[in-house]
Amino acid sequence: MSDPRPVIAVVGPGAVGGLLAWLLHRAGEQVVAVGRDRTVAAIRANGIEVRSEAFGNGVEQVPASTGIPHGAAVIVATKTYGLADVLPSLAAAQPSEVLSLLNGVEHMATLREALPGVPVVGASIAVSALRASATVIDHRSPFTRIEVPESGDGFATVRALADAGASVRIGGTEAEVLWAKFRLLASMALLTSYWREPVGVALSTDPELTEAVLAEVAACSTAAGVPATAGEVAVVVRSVPAGMRTSLQEDLAAGNPNELDAIGGALIRIGETNGVPTPAIETIVSAVGGTLPR
Repeated sequence: MSDPRPVIAVVGPGAVGGLLAWLLHRAGEQVVAVGRDRTVAAIRANGIEVRSEAFGNGVEQVPASTGIPHGAAVIVATKTYGLADVLPSLAAAQPSEVLSLLNGVEHMATLREALPGVPVVGASIAVSALRASATVIDHRSPFTRIEVPESGDGFATVRALADAGASVRIGGTEAEVLWAKFRLLASMALLTSYWREPVGVALSTDPELTEAVLAEVAACSTAAGVPATAGEVAVVVRSVPAGMRTSLQEDLAAGNPNELDAIGGALIRIGETNGVPTPAIETIVSAVGGTLPR
């Protein structure tokens, strides 16, 4: 008998995508890691190794490819700036469904425009994972939490991730799910990148700037249809471990491609569209990125 489960393609087998591909393969799912030539060659040679207190240590020989199998159920786990590169192959594959785990809020319109008629859902993931090498991933958080809107209930990828050991919660609208993470991510990423310090120091160095950033993030969320207050954002941000650093902060410091535009740039554009002033965010984006995105 043929296996009734769909092939799951994890596009972007970096720290997060690689961890998910490893979990899915360990659970017996038909999964393929889809990446660039060098990454695919490394995975084919070495498999994906995960070091995790939560899930244990081990190597999984995850199939890897530079192309997305036709009709696959797809998990998009690239960085936001890499989305444009994968859209043509994603559209050509005619996927059965697409679950996006990208940061930010602007990418969903881009995905849906490129994939007419394909069920597409934007979810969020909370996890700390770093790549020690192309195929070795250190899973540092005791959790891997995935928030999925109600529209994703019934997705094969969502079921498979839950069965594989991720903590999956389904509920709310897509906008609510994406903005809940984006408010936290944007506040932390912008302030840590500006001060080049961990979250605790970044929040306390200039209380007025911190308050202004949180207020502007909340105002943009409210203008986008997901009401929030600066106080609510502050409670969530201050619950984060003081020593945490952000990937935007690390990428900027290393001179790597980064998500500044998808985070700070997006907030500035949302503010402009909705008549919400964002001077504090503009100050930070200009300081760390050199120019204001438009």
